Amino acid sequence: MSLLLYYALPALSGYALLSILFLRRPRLLHTPWVPAFCPRLGAHRGGSGERLENTMEAMENAMALRADLLELDCQLTRDGVVVVSHDENLLRQSGLNRDVGSLDFKDLPLYKEELEVYFSPSHFAHGSDRRMVRLEDLFQRFPRTPMSVEVKEENEELIHKIAGLVRRFDRNEITVWTSEKSSVMQKCKAANPEMPFSFTLSRGFWMLLLYYLGLLPFVPIPEKFLFSFLPTIINRTYFPFSCPGLNQLAAVVSKWVIMRKSLIRHLEERGIQVIFWCLNEESDFDVAFSLGATGVITDYPTALRRYLDNHGTAARAS
Repeated sequence: MSLLLYYALPALSGYALLSILFLRRPRLLHTPWVPAFCPRLGAHRGGSGERLENTMEAMENAMALRADLLELDCQLTRDGVVVVSHDENLLRQSGLNRDVGSLDFKDLPLYKEELEVYFSPSHFAHGSDRRMVRLEDLFQRFPRTPMSVEVKEENEELIHKIAGLVRRFDRNEITVWTSEKSSVMQKCKAANPEMPFSFTLSRGFWMLLLYYLGLLPFVPIPEKFLFSFLPTIINRTYFPFSCPGLNQLAAVVSKWVIMRKSLIRHLEERGIQVIFWCLNEESDFDVAFSLGATGVITDYPTALRRYLDNHGTAARAS
């Protein structure tokens, strides 16, 4: 036993020291990704707190506020049109209990006159534009604006159509694949491997495990973005579980696990941009930028633009 400790302790000590060294200075081992864009202000569904979500009016409002990133979800209509819509089922958005995939594009209903803001419960957005928009229309209207496109299900036709539109409009470097599911992300990467992509849920958990085991500095990371919820919004504006007790537990655990400056600094040093969502209050903007995040995704681009203008480079330097 003493012989084991004689060799094991120095080895473990050396491993710990190397892990700390390369965690703090990852460029000694890895060449960082060079980002094509740096999103400080991301507009969630185009800024769904200020205009009806995912409409052209919402996107134009966000761009007038100098948004750096438009965050979208896409669905496929029956006649093969890629539309920007968070939900597959249209009931919440329009009152019609039909799936997007069961209707042709010309038959899609208008949005309701007001929609509740998901991350600001009891707050409602209004707008004069109630029409669903095609992804192609957004690419035409904002040809050089970075966008993140989330695909929720393994719909290969949808994935290949998005990949084709990105190529057609020469947007490979400024359009980000996002999905919670690794199985979906594999198909996305296969359809257009030139597009940057973000961590899925399982890959995010794996990354956290490597961080706490001290192995993260030694492992290559192909993702270029980490889109993560900010734990401080749980039980305030984000309720992942129906049980209040579970939400409280999730808030405590995720805050301890995720809100690590050394982790975020390490990822940023490797060129992996960390974006926190979906933050709608100035106190949350403060927390995100103090942790060292690249940027924030919000439903209220006016509020975030005001914050960034008032804080200048100080927010990013945190």
